[in-house]
Amino acid sequence: MKSAVIVFPGSNCDRDLATAIRDVTGKRPEMVWHRDSELPDDVGLIAVPGGFSYGDYLRSGAMAARSPIMRAVVDAAGRGVPVLGICNGFQILTEAGLLPGALMRNAGLDFVCRDVGLTVENSQSIFTARYDQGEAITIPVAHHDGNFTADRETLDRIEGEGRVAFRYTEQVNGSSRSIAGVLNDAGNVLGMMPHPERVIEAAHGRSDGRRLFEGLLETVA
Repeated sequence: MKSAVIVFPGSNCDRDLATAIRDVTGKRPEMVWHRDSELPDDVGLIAVPGGFSYGDYLRSGAMAARSPIMRAVVDAAGRGVPVLGICNGFQILTEAGLLPGALMRNAGLDFVCRDVGLTVENSQSIFTARYDQGEAITIPVAHHDGNFTADRETLDRIEGEGRVAFRYTEQVNGSSRSIAGVLNDAGNVLGMMPHPERVIEAAHGRSDGRRLFEGLLETVA
């Protein structure tokens, strides 16, 4: 599977994400600079990493969403190419219109950096195929603007359509209905605040995030 990791000024999890993809797929992804206008030919997975793109100076993800490469990412998503956005990547995908809702300042106004409990709400997507429905997993978070917010109609719709991928099992950031990860209507775009790339091997203390990448390899390769 050919993959690409998008790199913005302020990305700080791009190498972690690239390493996770390489360790699972056996192929290192291409690192694509935000000012590029084209993705690699035949790309099978696009990953948007965490960090602080443009220093979050305007609004988290707002400036990055208007980088030249994002036009190519939006076009690829429209063709069905899987796109994974983690943390700041989730923020960027909402700002680019690929996912509903918005990521607001944490309810407690604090930066949250710790392991959190999640439940797998949808095990039928290409991103969650290696998990069981309702399974409890633990994945770390590290964010200041992870409070997923949407109007009631939007929340009801994504709930009804099974587009909530992960839900917090505890109070983390005030996220509406404890949503930690959400899919687009076609199911090929996932945004999530927790960092699965940080728990992919025993040396990390657990490997709950590894199956996300394994599932992608099985369904996309």
